[in-house]
Amino acid sequence: MRIVVVGQAAFGAKALEALLEQGANIVAAYTPPDGPKGRLDPLKEAAQARGIKVFQPTSYKDDQVFDEYKVLAPDLAILAFVTDIIPARFLEAAATGAICYHPSILPRHRGASAINWAVIMGDNRTGLTIFWPDGGIDTGPILLQKEIDIGPDDTTGSLYFNHLFPMGIEAIVESVALIKAGKAGRLAQDESKATYEPPCDDRVAAIDWEKPAQEIYNLVRGCDPQPGAYGYWKGDKVRLYGAKLLQEQTDQAPGTVVGIDQQGIQLAVSAGKLVAGKARSSKTGKISGTEFAEQQGLKVGDRLTFKP
Repeated sequence: MRIVVVGQAAFGAKALEALLEQGANIVAAYTPPDGPKGRLDPLKEAAQARGIKVFQPTSYKDDQVFDEYKVLAPDLAILAFVTDIIPARFLEAAATGAICYHPSILPRHRGASAINWAVIMGDNRTGLTIFWPDGGIDTGPILLQKEIDIGPDDTTGSLYFNHLFPMGIEAIVESVALIKAGKAGRLAQDESKATYEPPCDDRVAAIDWEKPAQEIYNLVRGCDPQPGAYGYWKGDKVRLYGAKLLQEQTDQAPGTVVGIDQQGIQLAVSAGKLVAGKARSSKTGKISGTEFAEQQGLKVGDRLTFKP
């Protein structure tokens, strides 16, 4: 079976390596163009190290790019962490079709920030889906799914790196084995249960300190490590990470710094305190909350606000 891997970053590289360990015949890898200063994508590095052809199109709408792809005569295309829109003709050109990894239990949380939104919305469970893409945004029949619990202190980072990344690699390998054995299913997604959320970026990461404590905590966890939920202080965005929620009452206005200790910066929220173990602003990298307060002069009584 001639396989083309389309992807990027550590996930794409690990998927390629895991498939090769299982004896897969990978004929090409598609990655984004090189980054600033010629920085190579990990998938490109992994493919080149094994003598696999690498293609780096700037646009998949280009007819020449598609013609080059057809010459590869792929039996299966594997989309392993893809942020580009791949036109349907690429998916259809492979003899068996294409499969795609998505870190949610589809059809819930379609879109580029599925893990973030599962945490932000307070879901108790999430998981991953391997599906047959059809050109839509995370649409197409489901091949397999795996689920995990979301712990009360999980972040987007902990869910991805500790669970959904390694599980995703295993699921891709399992899916290829099912396809080779002729046992891969195609279960239609239930469109009545579909949700789609926008990218989790600064447009949604601002902390409204008047909201319930749990909602604020979920937002901070869901934006950790990227983009970092933030409040404003002295006109600058202060991003918070490594948060804990304490059920300790305070009479201070929400967003007010009520304590600074080795655990981090304690901020008043409704019916509790939010402790930020780390913080970052335009003036600092991500450092401990204690260091941030010392370096930036943040003190008890100061207040982070929703707007500048």
